[in-house]
Amino acid sequence: MRILYLTVSAALIGCGSVPAQSPLAERILGVKDGTVRLAYAVHEGICGDGQTFIRDRSRGDDNYVSFDDGNSKWRGHAGSWGTAPCEPGPARVAITKQDGAITRVRVYVGGEWGQSGSGVTDLGTVAGPAAAKALVTLAGRERRADEAIFAAMIADSAVIWPDLLSIAKNTSAPTGNRKNAVFWLSQIAGDAATKGLTDIAENEDGDREVRDQAVFALSQLPADQGVPILIRLARNNRDPKVRRKAIFWLGQSDDPRALQLIEEILTRG
Repeated sequence: MRILYLTVSAALIGCGSVPAQSPLAERILGVKDGTVRLAYAVHEGICGDGQTFIRDRSRGDDNYVSFDDGNSKWRGHAGSWGTAPCEPGPARVAITKQDGAITRVRVYVGGEWGQSGSGVTDLGTVAGPAAAKALVTLAGRERRADEAIFAAMIADSAVIWPDLLSIAKNTSAPTGNRKNAVFWLSQIAGDAATKGLTDIAENEDGDREVRDQAVFALSQLPADQGVPILIRLARNNRDPKVRRKAIFWLGQSDDPRALQLIEEILTRG
């Protein structure tokens, strides 16, 4: 995904707090009931039909997200959308609220909003970085705001990986949102993000599901980044479940270093 991911200070990388609140997030959180709408520009390559799917052209012809099953991870096939029109933005996000809590986040690319009725708060078109900051703030606080992470990922000129690391490391954040943050960190695949995923996987006091997701995310990195870390986890981590997970994903990699490690483990035993 071609988003601008810039180097930040080590203090940002190591933090485990909820992302700092933004003025836009405050406006969204201030709505008690109804639907909050906002729109913003997406980065190059993102397009959609305004209703059912979003595509990232930078990932090739067969990379789509469908919301039919609530799963916002990129898919490896186009299905029936391969010939459908695909508009290059804007992103449109609808946030449903009840009694002050977020109950759903829905994101579209392309198309237009229908006529606003009662109970709709339309924040209009905002800058991509401001939208991304507000969305990751929501994901760090609200259990049903995990799709806000994907919505932030596609925002134009957004630098969000430090905030995603904060969510992933924050034990007070909703577990599902933390796992989602780890998945999208794996897609960024930058050096700093790699260090953060390693820290999560090696944290022996961390949440089991989040650590497992971090090991999986490491397996999705390019081989020169992920395989050495997985080998280290398989050899040295004190948690047998983490070692087993690391070995499993190494076995899926077709990397000769993985086979060498497996042979070493078997002959050693």
